[in-house]
Amino acid sequence: MSKRIALVTGATSGIGLATAKVLADNNFDLIACGRRKERLEQLKQELTKVCHVHTLCFDVRDKSEVTNAISSLPTEWRQVDVLINNAGNAHGLSPIDKGDVDDWDAMIDINVKGLLYVSKAVMPGMVERKSGHIVNIGSIAGKEVYSNGNVYCASKHAVDAINNGMRMDLNPYGIKVTAINPGLVETEFSLVRFKGDENKANQVYSGIKPLTPGDIAETILFVVTRPAHVNVSDLIIFPTAQASSTIVNRS
Repeated sequence: MSKRIALVTGATSGIGLATAKVLADNNFDLIACGRRKERLEQLKQELTKVCHVHTLCFDVRDKSEVTNAISSLPTEWRQVDVLINNAGNAHGLSPIDKGDVDDWDAMIDINVKGLLYVSKAVMPGMVERKSGHIVNIGSIAGKEVYSNGNVYCASKHAVDAINNGMRMDLNPYGIKVTAINPGLVETEFSLVRFKGDENKANQVYSGIKPLTPGDIAETILFVVTRPAHVNVSDLIIFPTAQASSTIVNRS
């Protein structure tokens, strides 16, 4: 295979799905990762028209699953040129004293530990080749803290710190590291956060034109196609109506 290979986690919905499609249309071969096997197969069938696709079905929270999945890659798929650490979630929105410990565990396990597990499995090949690009999908919640966002914000602040540490530690090997921190993006995110309550989820985006998964995917494409000497290290992207986590013009 002559195209660059991109591995995308959380590729079955939202930003990950949009990113997989945009990269496929722009001269990348794809390793699409996710927990939902049926969606992965659908994605593979769709994208094999334009690129080579390999799917890996695993949960980023499970260290053994991550290790086994990445190590199972056929030889021709092992040179991962671009890693998109996209898998993430938010569970609940409540004061910290009323928070659900299971929700806390889910956010820390996926947003922080999952990102680390996947990176740990992919980085050695990049270090050996002295090339590669890691894109970590953070959030404005990793730059600010907002009321009732406590543990979710903490998990995304961790992503911000890990991104900065990665960029320093991998600098000697010529590996690029980028954080993309979106504001309001209309995906399944709020539906998951509010545990399927569509009314609450819809209120998050009411009165504004939020970002779309495609907006973030196009940004990722821009970042990973810069010349070799250019690294976009840290980027915040808002819809025009948003000025911060808590300032949103809904007029």
